[in-house]
Amino acid sequence: MQNFINVERIEPKKRSSGDRVKDFKEIYEIFSREDASSQAERCIQCGDPFCHSKCPLHNYIPFWLKSTSAMSRELSFKLSNETNPFPEITGRICPHDRLCEGDCTLNDGHGAIMIGSIETFISEEGFKKGLKPEFPGITTKKKVAVIGGGPSGMAAATYLLRAGIAVSMYDRQNKAGGLLTYGIPGFKLDKDVVARRVLWLQEAGMSLHVNTNVGKDISFEDIAHNHDAVFLGIGAESPRKANIANENASGVFMAIDFLRNIQKKLFNESSDKKYEVKNKHVVVIGGGDTAMDCLRTSIREGAKSITCLYRRDKYNMPGSKKEFKNAIEEGAEFVYNVTPKEILVNADGQVIGIDMHRTILGAKDSSCRQCVEIVKGGDFRVDADVIIFALGFTPSVPAFLVENGIEVNKWGGLIVGSDYQTSKVGVYAGGDCKRGSDLVVTAAKDGKEAAGYIIKKLLG
Repeated sequence: MQNFINVERIEPKKRSSGDRVKDFKEIYEIFSREDASSQAERCIQCGDPFCHSKCPLHNYIPFWLKSTSAMSRELSFKLSNETNPFPEITGRICPHDRLCEGDCTLNDGHGAIMIGSIETFISEEGFKKGLKPEFPGITTKKKVAVIGGGPSGMAAATYLLRAGIAVSMYDRQNKAGGLLTYGIPGFKLDKDVVARRVLWLQEAGMSLHVNTNVGKDISFEDIAHNHDAVFLGIGAESPRKANIANENASGVFMAIDFLRNIQKKLFNESSDKKYEVKNKHVVVIGGGDTAMDCLRTSIREGAKSITCLYRRDKYNMPGSKKEFKNAIEEGAEFVYNVTPKEILVNADGQVIGIDMHRTILGAKDSSCRQCVEIVKGGDFRVDADVIIFALGFTPSVPAFLVENGIEVNKWGGLIVGSDYQTSKVGVYAGGDCKRGSDLVVTAAKDGKEAAGYIIKKLLG
């Protein structure tokens, strides 16, 4: 260990931009055993590891780095899977530069440990050797329903099954996984990776009910009556809008609708042709990872041009640095310090462009982030056939919540106590439906912690 002086930080190899834009396959290669070991050996084994503290799941990062450097693959696998319900997923899609790697001590100039890539290697290498997550089987008479098969629901199911509690999962889509399956594109997260985890949960005793819309196909009351507890992991899928003229015009898409529809098409599921962008000029409004997903998906779908318009400068973009870099490599163009004014349409109500304000960054707000101010007289037009808004999401409020007295706050988020229990006894919630749109790893944290409280309640 502590070999950072002799070994430089290296990133995993990735496919060339000209090759990778032709399909939706993952762009990064998995580290070789030699590279994973040498990169892990750079860790200085801090006495107070900031990487561990910054990780929402508080993964045992220094420990599995040390075992990886020694090529103790089984120990690394067990350590990695102990605190994380799906390390091969977070290793691929977490914004590591803002979390564990962002707080690595070696960021002082030597280059952070490649924590995410090593995390992915540990799992995939273990899977090749026949290792699998361990579950005891259903050893209790307790049953818990999980409504929503996204990251928080999968995490809750994982830890409930580890305690021997039977789990029934209900998801309205054709496949479980939530945004892991239908939101995050395959070039970042291969769908077989998600399906593999779901299959292991089923093998551990989880009953999966897909194409099941709670409140329509089955009543919430029936689910609650037949289970000892319920966990709500229904996500946040109501898109934030810019509240400007013509934002409901033909050719204006919300990011989640666009990404989900493209993925359904790739699955050969029923999809809407209105979301096709081939040979069209596409504009994406936003600067986070979802915006990068829309840009890179549009490129693969054959858009004629793809432009991202963001209201701050590139140094204030909230997304992952690597996703921003990948989008540029693949041909996306960026215009900074602009904000939408009005969507322009033709006589048929079809998008033909968007008028934009120019902006500057002013005084800092209460969160110490500079406020966006509009520059008078700086308006300009951007021609476009399609405009995709990627401005984040807020929780939706299904009717069954109101009907069962489950309280939400003013923006639709489920109100929970310190034990993740909602206003209805025996009903718990976590993930984006509680906190608003956030990271996969924070949703996993909620599901994991909520499961802990449910286990304590049911088993003592």
